[in-house]
Amino acid sequence: MTTKLETLDAALRNALGDHIQTLKLATGEITIEVKASNYLSAMRVLRDHADLKFEELIDLCGVDYSTWGDGAWTGPRFAVVSHLLSMAHNWRVRVRVFAPDDEMPLVASLIDVWSAANWYEREAFDFFGILFDGHNDLRRILTDYGFIGHPFRKDFPVTGYVEMRYDPEQKRVIYQPVTIEPRENVPRVIREEKYGIE
Repeated sequence: MTTKLETLDAALRNALGDHIQTLKLATGEITIEVKASNYLSAMRVLRDHADLKFEELIDLCGVDYSTWGDGAWTGPRFAVVSHLLSMAHNWRVRVRVFAPDDEMPLVASLIDVWSAANWYEREAFDFFGILFDGHNDLRRILTDYGFIGHPFRKDFPVTGYVEMRYDPEQKRVIYQPVTIEPRENVPRVIREEKYGIE
């Protein structure tokens, strides 16, 4: 008797065929990887194929692999990971696509496939600088309009580049270079001589 994951595995391989670069089973979930050039067509197949019917996009996020595996990663730097749900079959799949160009990470937008992708893609653009070809309103969603950089990139400084504060003399919010001095925090350890004995 085949398990549900084995049935899903066979359905994915049958429906997607050569679109699949890798298919892995980990933590009770299947992850497939597709090429950026096949991304949009593969996602349409996942949604429309009768054996799959992934009608819901649960999540989409960006990933920066630049320091993954203690810096041993040699593949492309940026990926987009999507989580899909089939309510008809009650199963899930994770789809990963790597942006082929690290300098200008670009993958196809999924807005025409799932409208829920809109804000997820804006978040991935805002935090990672990943561009989505075909997105009709790609702008920042969580950082300030004047924000410089993409704060979830591994090379973004923890303190940022600028800070804002209210200036009582000018009676407005002003931006200025970060004034935080880097320091090492060492926790204070209190030891009791008879701890745990009495």
